[in-house]
Amino acid sequence: MIRFAPLMMLAGAAWAAPPPVDIDTAAKIYQAAEIREQVRASLGSMPVHVREMLARDVSAKLSDEQLAAVTAAAERGFRIDVFEAPALVALAQHLDTSTVTKSLAFLGSDLGKRMVGDDVAVAQLGDANIDKVMGGELAPPTTAKRDALIDRLERATRSTESTVQVFLSMGEAVAVGTAIGSGLDRKSIEERVQKSGEANRAELEESMRVPMRRFLAYAYRDLSDADLKHLLAFLESPPGVRYVTAYNASMGAGYDAMGRRTGEHLGESLRELAQAQLDASPANRVPSEINPSPDSLPPAPAPRPERP
Repeated sequence: MIRFAPLMMLAGAAWAAPPPVDIDTAAKIYQAAEIREQVRASLGSMPVHVREMLARDVSAKLSDEQLAAVTAAAERGFRIDVFEAPALVALAQHLDTSTVTKSLAFLGSDLGKRMVGDDVAVAQLGDANIDKVMGGELAPPTTAKRDALIDRLERATRSTESTVQVFLSMGEAVAVGTAIGSGLDRKSIEERVQKSGEANRAELEESMRVPMRRFLAYAYRDLSDADLKHLLAFLESPPGVRYVTAYNASMGAGYDAMGRRTGEHLGESLRELAQAQLDASPANRVPSEINPSPDSLPPAPAPRPERP
């Protein structure tokens, strides 16, 4: 193997990867895939999810006033204008001209338009119905052949892996924001939360794979088996693989930005509340309810069924 290394290096120098496309070009993919519409459908419920996540964690001991600050921070963080800039940059960085051309051709086809329409429709189902889909309560008729196609589709889109990544990143951002607001060291908390997330990643992905397949089966229930085969023909082709990578990177960057913005606002709000309590009660300068130990930080939230 070693003797081939110089040849591989020369080959890499002779064949340079195409440069990323510009933002305007990436925006054409963004619009054709209706990413904005899909993301906006999920934003209204995010403050509730973040608040519930922290409210369930009894070790954090957050007061009603602090939980209200959590909701306000999430409302300021989970906004489409926070999502779009980093999402478009990531999309541009992972595309090339050839992929854009072939992806736009697919997205503009009848099948591509129906796929995108299904993506938007399932994103707008609402949490209650999405939970039913993920749990198998809402399930379309199926066959062994169709199940095999859905399995391939889940792998081709890397839906499970990208969904888990999004929510691990969001959970990390919220946990770090809570820690900062409680006066704890940011670097040590980031390292601990990242380590915990990586340790749990494989288990989360395995637990999410069947629910994500149910989600895809329901989303594309109106596509025929022949449609699914044509869809897979694109997604499993070199341009399709790169399109999926760019799409997932875009979603990941956008949700990461919203999670971090939420964490920043949350940290500021909790610090302000802590200072107000200190000012009101100078004899009690370290209120236990706003100074949790590192081990009592909220865990990363369980992945929700958003299609990345």
